Amino acid sequence: MDMQGKTVLITGASRGIGESAARVFAEAGANVALVARNEAAIADLTAELGEQALAIPCDVSRYWEVETAVKACVSTFGSIDVLINNAGAIEPISHLSEADPEAWGQVIDVNLKGVFHGMRAAMPVMLEQGGGTILTIGSGAAHGPVEAWSHYCSSKAGALMLTRMVDKEARDKGIRAISLSPGTVATQMQRDIKASGINPVSQLDWEDHIPPDWPAKTLLWMCGSEADSFLGAEVSLRDDDIRAKVGLA
Repeated sequence: MDMQGKTVLITGASRGIGESAARVFAEAGANVALVARNEAAIADLTAELGEQALAIPCDVSRYWEVETAVKACVSTFGSIDVLINNAGAIEPISHLSEADPEAWGQVIDVNLKGVFHGMRAAMPVMLEQGGGTILTIGSGAAHGPVEAWSHYCSSKAGALMLTRMVDKEARDKGIRAISLSPGTVATQMQRDIKASGINPVSQLDWEDHIPPDWPAKTLLWMCGSEADSFLGAEVSLRDDDIRAKVGLA
């Protein structure tokens, strides 16, 4: 994919899949707006990527901050062609009967409301410019219960429905919306899961997880017409056919 002249806004860009996506899209020629709460991390990454990158400190759980981030992106680069809803949280992992209600709600604020905030802020810009692509990091947890992940499973199921809603309401207006279920990825989140010692996912070895540049490269592939059969649906990186199309080992 040649992304010259395109602008991509990535949430959760300070580490993991978001950081890898920033590098992959910048290498493809895109302008990249890096959104995250960790101001120092995105500032360092912006310095590394150069003039085609912009660091925007932002908490996606607060709509006004996301709206401000989108405005800053458009003001700097002139458009927002791709939105990648990547910011996510899984802590604290706990059984439903013991979950702290406030902490449970904070995960919903990031994983579900944060996705809505990104879509709500970016869609008017995309509609005005005649189209765009909205990609959201999903999870197999959207499709079935995982012990002690009631907050995560619920938020990912809701985020997948938001992808379907964007497709329902705006595909005919030029907006492409797709979810990506990457499987387990070698990021800090997997270290947190491992430390919990709860459910089969925490028992996986580090070598079982795919590197973060795999989903990043898949997100780039999803920007092309070859992924149009997945509009309003989900791409799974557990699918060997998808890995082959993306060119992954």
